[in-house]
Formats: sequence, C-alpha cells, structure tokens
Amino acid sequence: MLNQDIFSVGAIAGLAIAIVFTWRILRSAPQRRQPKRQPNVASSSSVTSQPNALVIPSSAPVSLEDSRARNVVDDFFQPVKPTLAQIVRQKLCEGRKVTCRLIGIVLEETSPEELQKKATVRSSVLEILLEITKFCDLYFMERVLDDESEKRVLLALEEAGIFTSGGLIKDKVLFCSTETGRTSFVRQLEPDWHIDTNPEIILQLARFIKYQLLISTNRPERIAPNVFSSISLENFFGCT
Repeated sequence: MLNQDIFSVGAIAGLAIAIVFTWRILRSAPQRRQPKRQPNVASSSSVTSQPNALVIPSSAPVSLEDSRARNVVDDFFQPVKPTLAQIVRQKLCEGRKVTCRLIGIVLEETSPEELQKKATVRSSVLEILLEITKFCDLYFMERVLDDESEKRVLLALEEAGIFTSGGLIKDKVLFCSTETGRTSFVRQLEPDWHIDTNPEIILQLARFIKYQLLISTNRPERIAPNVFSSISLENFFGCT
C-alpha cells in the first residue's frame, strides 16, 4: 500500500515537471508576426500591379547606344516637309486653270507707266510659276499703254526663262488697254483661280470665279469667302 502511494506521488510530480518544461519551451519559441500591409499609393503609370515587377527610376542613366537609337527613331517619325510642288497643288486646290496679272505680282513694276521704261521679272516667283505650269493652264494678262511696253514685257519673260518649260507660251500672255479689258479676259477664260492686285476687279469677279487671290501690301479685309489675300505670291505659297 505504501509503495502504491509513493508511485502515485512520483507520477504526479513527473507530470507536473513535464507540464512546466513544455510551457517554458513554448514560451521561449519565436512568434510569427503577420506581415504589415503596405499602404496603397496612388501613382502614375510608373507603378505596376505585379509584385515582382522591376521599377526603374526616371533618373536611371541612359547609355550612348540607347540615346542614339532614340534619336534615330525620333528622326524617322519627324513630319516630312512638303515639296514646293505639293504646296502649290494644295494651295490651288487642284485647280487646272489660272489667270494672273503681271504688274506687282510677276513684274517688279507697279503701273503701266513704268512699263514704258522697263520690265523686270521678280526672280523670287520663277520657281513658283514653273511649278504652276506643270499642272495648270496658266495665262498672264496686263494693261499696257503702247506696243513697246508689250514687247518689253514679253522680252523680260523670255529672258527669265518662263517660256522654256513648255507650260507657258507667248500666246498665253494677253494685253489690253483698260482694266475692264482684263476683267473680260478673265470672264472668257473661266479660270479656277484669278490672281490680281486690283480689289475692284477682284470684287467684280467674286461671283463668277471659284477662287481668287488678292496681292496687296495693305492686308485688306476679306472681300468674299472665296477670295484670299497675301502680301506677295511668294508669301502665299510659303516661299518667304
């Protein structure tokens, strides 16, 4: 009986020691902590939703090869500058017949009286006129006071090389003695465009001609919706 009591006490004591030992082990073991949740940061397209994505800061250095490649790409996608032929066709709205006064537009002289002394072709308009003759039926017209002025104008045009392109011949240079005569020429030819320096003639023809260009240094107000204005023929076609 005594031996059973001693065994019972020893068993209880062993169980108590085991419990205490187990409790100490559990207490000393490291506890797992929950990872802190990262706050949501509103950002631009530089922040990606993929957890393993690599974000490169904007200040990262760019290699010489990358810089050259980028320049090549930028140059490739630069807008191509249109040629004069393309500009002329676009400005004239694909018109097929053009009538144009000479004084103050093609010639440096500004009055019929000056033509009695000399006639000088503006060199800055030659390339434009040659482009117009490539796809347009071009007619020149002017008021002159005598036959000598007419010969002088034709000689100046010939020496400038306007008749050598094949698009313009001397028969398409018309002369008259009055401003009304020039208006009649335009009405008869029925061009898609008429170019003049006289606002009165431009106004008279506005109802009959599809488009007109008034050359004037005064930059007048627009006479009609189908009438454009410019300080020179070169300026209208962007050649200044």
